[in-house]
Amino acid sequence: MTSSMTTRRLQVVSPVPADIDIANSVQPLHISEIAKDLNLNPNHYDLYGKYKAKVLLSVIDELEGARDGYYVVVGGITPTPLGEGKSTTTVGLCQAMGAFLDKKVVTCLRQPSQGPTFGIKGGAAGGGYSQVIPMDEFNLHLTGDIHAITAANNLLAAAIDTRIFHEATQSDKALLNRLCPPNKEGKRSFADIMFRRLKKLGISKDKPDELTPEEVKKFARLDIDPDSITWRRVMDVNDRFLRKITIGQGPEEKGMVRETGFDISVASEIMAVLALTTSLSDMRERLGKMVIGNSKAGDPITADDLGVGGALTVLMKDAINPTLMQTLEGTPVLVHAGPFANIAHGNSSIVADKIALKLVGPGGFVVTEAGFGSDIGTEKFMNIKCRYSGLTPQCAIVVATIRALKMHGGGPEVVAGRPLDRAYTSENVALVEAGCVNLTRHISNTKAYGVNVVVAVNMFSTDSEAELNVVRNSALNAGAFDAVICTHHAHGGKGAVDLGNAVQKACENVTQPLKFLYPLDISIKEKIEAIARSYGAAGVEYSEQAEKQIEMYSKQGFSDLPICMSKTQYSFSHTPSQKGAPSGFVLPIRDVRASIGAGFIYPLVGTMSTMPGLPTRPCFFEIDVDITTGKVLGLS
Repeated sequence: MTSSMTTRRLQVVSPVPADIDIANSVQPLHISEIAKDLNLNPNHYDLYGKYKAKVLLSVIDELEGARDGYYVVVGGITPTPLGEGKSTTTVGLCQAMGAFLDKKVVTCLRQPSQGPTFGIKGGAAGGGYSQVIPMDEFNLHLTGDIHAITAANNLLAAAIDTRIFHEATQSDKALLNRLCPPNKEGKRSFADIMFRRLKKLGISKDKPDELTPEEVKKFARLDIDPDSITWRRVMDVNDRFLRKITIGQGPEEKGMVRETGFDISVASEIMAVLALTTSLSDMRERLGKMVIGNSKAGDPITADDLGVGGALTVLMKDAINPTLMQTLEGTPVLVHAGPFANIAHGNSSIVADKIALKLVGPGGFVVTEAGFGSDIGTEKFMNIKCRYSGLTPQCAIVVATIRALKMHGGGPEVVAGRPLDRAYTSENVALVEAGCVNLTRHISNTKAYGVNVVVAVNMFSTDSEAELNVVRNSALNAGAFDAVICTHHAHGGKGAVDLGNAVQKACENVTQPLKFLYPLDISIKEKIEAIARSYGAAGVEYSEQAEKQIEMYSKQGFSDLPICMSKTQYSFSHTPSQKGAPSGFVLPIRDVRASIGAGFIYPLVGTMSTMPGLPTRPCFFEIDVDITTGKVLGLS
């Protein structure tokens, strides 16, 4: 589909200025103009200032019979700690499609956490001349979705500890009387949400007074085992001192002290629920099904058992609507959800993709990014996100850099904040050739899903023609549909026109249906082992704790869920220092946990931090406001 999108041409300068300076140099279009390009009228969205709008889910219902556009996912090779430019490539490709190739296109991105924005990593709006703007609004509060998740998560945390407290100090009858207080006529009744617990318990009575003493005990007493609680509090700040805390030390809590901790907000299961939900009713069910721990008898306790599922949905009812923004060249962006890419699936939301596919229509393109390398992000996109969405991608991009390939070929260690070794800034064709084993495995793994694979080489000024030719030839020999050199960081959409043409051809020439890596009806262990084989592992080793958890989840009826591996992004294996394409190793599973509401089991390979810390010199040293113009300074 050709488009008459309201795009703008960039005035590119060299050397490339700082990201925030480029972002501040471009005056964004009013978001209503971006919406109009997508045939959205003011009834379809709620404005949040001049440059952001929430697109309402009713758009999906209105366009129910409309055909979808092409669906493209952007993954990458195993990255260096500096990142290889997946977000930048995603944005640059869409700028090329919309501003230069006259295609209807929507970029679908995750919302970044504020923690890393003020910590080490900085923002996540892309970079150079391929960015989402306004960059400061994108990286900071946006439209409040993460704040809504924080509030909902912590309401549930408060409900858990309060319920334990009240159950410890009251008889069964007193609990029932307080849970179902009499009305003015002296009659007791169940709140609507309580019927969910009654149904789960197999109790079909309508009035509290009809319950037998045994039924009163079953209904009113959740009997939560404090040692089994997996639900932690969250906040959207990197704060290492909250990783492990003690709660209940006030005198009114009557000595009910327990150890817990905080995670960063984007690690909350509620974020993963938001990303995987397909409608408001689906989100209500998923939030209610979230398991927070077990009873002392070993039964799972859910948010609905605590009576809080409805309230969580109310806090999340606006967050379910994706946020419309724009790129530097005026192409539309839907920003929605930002789940962790290790303990969760690292992809933006299903509802944003569904809305976008309808809006671009046949011949249009929706491009979304999957967090970390393709072994993690693209694998979870296919086996978790596409399973729940029912959507089928036609093309998968693998982003590569000469820098990362040299590292995989045996180059010196790359450390964030330290100058690059000379090996990375001068020609070394042999290192690149050796490192292409990593790219080759990512291509073959991704091709196995039935999509056409296009390699995008994110070019740096120090890359030589000989090095770039090695990558292109290796990619084509490994079965890539095409391999394209891109300069979108330095030139914006113009630098990704060849990539845009390659992606269009790849989408038009797809010949296979979507194939998953594993079926859902095999055991938890068999699914884990299928994913481990894709990493190059010869086998899997389970700790005693992992064995115990797998047995428990299987007994509780959760073995038919997909698997979300929590593994380092810096190697195919569990050891970050193993570069290239390691094989023959045994993958150790330390623990196995579950996000039942989101809908996956997540095995832990090694230790994963769910609350980052701040370095000695965090990014916040650079961040300030111009008190004359009100513009944000120093965001990276």
